[in-house]
Amino acid sequence: MRMAGLSSMLILFLCFPFLEFISLGNAQKHVCENGSGNYTANSTYSTNLNTLLSTLSSNTQINYGFYNFSYGQNTDTVNAIGLCRGDVEPEKCRSCLNSSRVDLTQRCPYQKKAILWSGECMLRYSNDTIFHQMETSPGFYWWNQKNVTEADQFNEVLGNLMKSLRGVAASGDSRRKYAAGESEKALNFQTIYGAVQCTPDLSQQECYQCLDGAIEDIPKCCGGKVGGRVLRPSCNIRFETFSFYGTTTTLDPDPEAPAPSTNITSSQGTSFSSQFSFTIIISVHPNKQDPKPHFIIHF
Repeated sequence: MRMAGLSSMLILFLCFPFLEFISLGNAQKHVCENGSGNYTANSTYSTNLNTLLSTLSSNTQINYGFYNFSYGQNTDTVNAIGLCRGDVEPEKCRSCLNSSRVDLTQRCPYQKKAILWSGECMLRYSNDTIFHQMETSPGFYWWNQKNVTEADQFNEVLGNLMKSLRGVAASGDSRRKYAAGESEKALNFQTIYGAVQCTPDLSQQECYQCLDGAIEDIPKCCGGKVGGRVLRPSCNIRFETFSFYGTTTTLDPDPEAPAPSTNITSSQGTSFSSQFSFTIIISVHPNKQDPKPHFIIHF
């Protein structure tokens, strides 16, 4: 049995070489893209990078957790994206991005491209254009080592929950594409809590596709586990049997914004669609009395 398990893991790594498996106990994961060019200390690119990241993590005008800015010209242009989980308050978001800025530039001191995921935010920068582009690589898995009971039932409820959250997140505007929700307590296991998120510069269709792929990856990393995360540059998902998110801050509609659209016209977050806030109760868990179970989505 052990040899069979090792063979399965080997096949998975060969089929998905860009993925790495990480225990949920690890607080963060970073990637230095060594094949994408380097810069030297005290160079123009180095100065532009430090200026951009400092400005991004100290920006107090943005209160929705998404930062996408560029700084510099020609080959010295730096592009950066900062994304906080949708329930993280602005001050805590900026603190997370600032810590990520310090950690990432120390761990990737001369790489022009790098990315870092932590529990509450993601920071990414590059010398290439990264706005309005769906990126699924590099990708990573985090999982809880504890197994569930009644795996088939658990996976059915989990799949329905995550797919419903996917649609809610994808319909968000250019400030936030995030949804979190929970299933009602099932017959033989605890409530499942889930959250999904895209970088809001993606279109509705791109966000949906990115999350769809991440959800499909759950059996590859976290099947039968009580918790797991799939991390991608453009989207991420997480599920647990404990509540890991807070109340999502409601965004006021922008009175100057056009009607909601999947077309994003600005990489600086200056053109927004209207945002609505409400709670949905949807059936997702079968039982003898009610053929359809329920869960609640908050957004």
